[in-house]
Amino acid sequence: MSPHRPFRRLALALAAIALIASACGSDSADDAPINPIEPILATEIEITADPSGTTARLAVDTTIPVACSVIYGTDDSFGSIAVDSDMQGGAHDDHGPLMTGLTPDTEYQYILQGSDANGRIYRSEIMTFRTPAAADNGLGDNLAPSGTITGSSSDFSAGFAATNAIDGDIGTEWSSAGDGDDAWLEVDLGEAREVAAVSFRTRSMTDGTAITETFTVTVDDTVLGPFPAGDEPVLLDDPITGQVFRFDADTTTGGNTGATEIEIFAAR
Repeated sequence: MSPHRPFRRLALALAAIALIASACGSDSADDAPINPIEPILATEIEITADPSGTTARLAVDTTIPVACSVIYGTDDSFGSIAVDSDMQGGAHDDHGPLMTGLTPDTEYQYILQGSDANGRIYRSEIMTFRTPAAADNGLGDNLAPSGTITGSSSDFSAGFAATNAIDGDIGTEWSSAGDGDDAWLEVDLGEAREVAAVSFRTRSMTDGTAITETFTVTVDDTVLGPFPAGDEPVLLDDPITGQVFRFDADTTTGGNTGATEIEIFAAR
């Protein structure tokens, strides 16, 4: 993640900065000075890539609340943006924008930028990171995206619907409406399938709530777990055959618990 080349023509970045500045009340985004972001960083920038190599989350804390975004791409045209947000929106001091649509084993360059409540704009120099090669987890296909949601404890809103948990995109989220440890979601695979592993990728809020720490899975009438939630699949002691899989939050930090993605891996 070392600084790369000097800043060049970045129409997408400037457009995003103008939008942020406008939302924060700047009179003229075009005339606003650009401040270096480094003096307001409270921690080092950390980028954690998913084992698939297709997504990566940027994590950093700032000394003041700012609304942040990340411009990223494989060359100077960039072409993609990840916005730092949670359900309340606005400025934060704990940031975690998720970069999606990445290619495994590829170098990317990015700019971290943001604006505070007074309309001051901050921006980093161009920096780089590399995605890992896609890991082979030794499992079959993820069956969840071809399944159907047959129930959930609740949906926070249409934008946080349970279907987001099985759409194959960890950039979208299912959120319950404050169900905490009582959150659950049920997936019907349409037919009985032999399954070797499951995962529950928890959503989270910047205030530390909404994190699912452990979960259980009920396959037809058999309860499995509790298992740790996270990005890595949980291998079952023995493959299990079933059609309906219910995922229940077991222990959580409370609030609008839910998942960025749940996965149900077929046995090879």
